[in-house]
Amino acid sequence: MKKIFITLGSIVTVLFSQAQVTVNNELKGLISQSFSYFPRVKEVQNTVATAQEKLTLTGLNKYPDVTADASYAYVRPKIEIPLNGNNFQFAPLHNLGGAVNATYPLFDFGRLQANIERSKDDLQYANHNVDYVKSQLAYQVANIYYNIVYLQKTISIQDSVLTFLSDNKRMVESQLKNGTALRIDLLNILATIDNEDNRKVDLANSLQKQLNLLKYTTGIKLSAGKAFDFDINLTDANSALALAQENNVDFVLAKDKIKQSESDLAITKIAEKPMVGLKAAAGIKNGYVPYISDMRFNYLAGVSFTMPIYNGGKNKQQQKLQQNIIKQNQMAVETLSSNYKKDIEQALTDIATNLERIKNTRGQVDQSVAAQALASNRFKSGTGTNLEITNASTNVQRAALTKLQYEYQLCLAKVELARLMGYAYW
Repeated sequence: MKKIFITLGSIVTVLFSQAQVTVNNELKGLISQSFSYFPRVKEVQNTVATAQEKLTLTGLNKYPDVTADASYAYVRPKIEIPLNGNNFQFAPLHNLGGAVNATYPLFDFGRLQANIERSKDDLQYANHNVDYVKSQLAYQVANIYYNIVYLQKTISIQDSVLTFLSDNKRMVESQLKNGTALRIDLLNILATIDNEDNRKVDLANSLQKQLNLLKYTTGIKLSAGKAFDFDINLTDANSALALAQENNVDFVLAKDKIKQSESDLAITKIAEKPMVGLKAAAGIKNGYVPYISDMRFNYLAGVSFTMPIYNGGKNKQQQKLQQNIIKQNQMAVETLSSNYKKDIEQALTDIATNLERIKNTRGQVDQSVAAQALASNRFKSGTGTNLEITNASTNVQRAALTKLQYEYQLCLAKVELARLMGYAYW
């Protein structure tokens, strides 16, 4: 009943965790594509195959070892004694022999099973390491994806600024012909347009670099993302840490290391126990009196018993070493928890701060847009100046970029929180 309860609890935990994150299908597709494209994933997946081969190799130790050997030796001087007036030879000059030998550990007192469990621990660690690499890659792809969204939106804002400045440049040129504007007004607006053009070039360059990174990780160089649509249900730091300790692969790997060191300790303790084995051999050889040159069939069968008595305390010291390694790995989990709690609190703070910032910038954006329209109307009617238009345009751009930056930072903070809590949102 307890096992059933734990299983159902695990299922509920998984479903709960999956329901906490909202991700668009394009990002999920890019992340899935990266898993099959990025070479690092294939590299760590091969370690799983290696660990599986090691487990298979360890399991083969349950079978007996069978060997064949043959020998020849020329022996001098002759082994003979005088007997009834004649020399009687006890051993041939040419010693020949061949045999098939077999050994089998009858009772190893858990040695084989302990080594099999250790190999299983390595296999589990290799599988979890694949999950770790995938989670890191997913985090990288998500950051690249939303960097692209941010830069595309920034370029869109820049285009609107350039459009506004171009419209005003045409008005200045018209007014200059009519004698109602000064040439310095035109020069100032042209200089502003050149500066904004250069800024757009820089943004386009940054966008291209992010697209290159997207291709590097996924093999795809296009992204249709238009919004910061990554969302996660918020919780308190302690609850988030509990989820991280359960789901985050960093904690899973840390626990795997504890299990590996515990298996190593078990293997070390078993080394103090005896070993009972069977051995057998069958073959032919010469040297049997009285017909020492004849090749004769021979065989043997027996039981061996090995008992460790004294090795200078090396085994006891090895056990102390393994116990200390276990303690070290347990302390590493505590350190990991401390670091993750700090990072989770930082991510939650970033989310709360950026939500408040976005709320505060909404009015600023509306006010700057209204001021820009007023400055434009004043300039058209001849009561405003070019400087007012330029300042108004700058304020609109600054307000829009500030709001966009806060939305971008909020999105990345949510991605970071999802990573820390161990959600497999892909």
